[in-house]
Amino acid sequence: MSKQDYYKTLGVQKNSSDAEIKKAYRKLAMKYHPDRNPGDKTSEENFKEAKEAYEVLSNGQKRTAYDQFGHAGLNNQSGMGGGFKTGDGFNDIFGDMFGDIFGNSRGQRRQNSSQRGSDLRYELDLDLEQAVFGETIKINIPSLTTCLNCNGSGAQKGTTASSCQRCNGRGSVRVQQGFFTLQQSCPDCRGTGEIIKNPCLDCSGSGRVQKERTISIKIPPGVDHDDRIRLSNEGEAGIKGGPSGDLYVDIKLRKHPIFKREGSHLMCEVPLSFSKAALGGTIEIPTIDGAVNLSIPTETQSGKVFRLRGKGVKSYRDRTSGDLFCSIQIETPINLNNEQKNILKSFEESIKSSKKEHRPNKNKWSESVKNFFNRLGI
Repeated sequence: MSKQDYYKTLGVQKNSSDAEIKKAYRKLAMKYHPDRNPGDKTSEENFKEAKEAYEVLSNGQKRTAYDQFGHAGLNNQSGMGGGFKTGDGFNDIFGDMFGDIFGNSRGQRRQNSSQRGSDLRYELDLDLEQAVFGETIKINIPSLTTCLNCNGSGAQKGTTASSCQRCNGRGSVRVQQGFFTLQQSCPDCRGTGEIIKNPCLDCSGSGRVQKERTISIKIPPGVDHDDRIRLSNEGEAGIKGGPSGDLYVDIKLRKHPIFKREGSHLMCEVPLSFSKAALGGTIEIPTIDGAVNLSIPTETQSGKVFRLRGKGVKSYRDRTSGDLFCSIQIETPINLNNEQKNILKSFEESIKSSKKEHRPNKNKWSESVKNFFNRLGI
């Protein structure tokens, strides 16, 4: 017998109540049970250790002896007839906790070996316009579907599955290991309780075949990046007549050449000429619904943001519209000819000779630089 610390094995404190001990054991047993981890020796060993710890700590007499004398106290109890016995309380505990999960532990035949099909996940890339206005899109999904030849039974036409003789149709067998009796999935029928002697040639007895299906997905208007759409019963087919899983479609938005989306709001950068920014005027702005005119006031600075209310995205949750934020980016003219350069030089001289301040950020910038150098002692 291993000299494990039973409290550490269950992850509880020495003053834990019986309910806390039982809860901890149930959690570990569900995690490491052989039926859930077929062929996993490590999980099987962890399960046995948890079961051993629970056998002691759930018994008041054994727990008291263990708290006082450790494992030696349990050995002494064994000599007096109070130690472990094969199957001591095991069936009752196991049946109460796991009868509904792993099958009835009292020898009754399994009534249903059907299983729900697995869920599937699909990443769907959308353009901004598709997400904003909604669209019906067809996608191809490779998945396991019910075999039409055997109608999901796994047996050839005209034949049926027979009860597994090894487990008598229970789907599980008991294995005696030292002090413990473990209930494991039957290796012959793999937990189904049935043996297919004449498997279907199309699905090799699994009842399902790999097939690519075309599914139409209705994209609701206003969906956003990382939103998820659930399509019930569009996942993999169930086993032995079990229900199909679900299909989860994760929305991914492609990068847009003009707009950046943040929730229900849209952002864009608007290039503006130097003269238009200085003199003001009207420019045409793109929105998701079409072009609109935006009035640019005189002396507009680069980085100025204009807010166009209601020109964003209409949320599919509450159908309220966001706004469009336009950030002005003033462009320095390029490819100037000599005449244009001379005009700019004359303009610069005119600015210098003027008694007015034409650069709104110049003084603020100069003061910040001066303070920076002063802190450095320069």
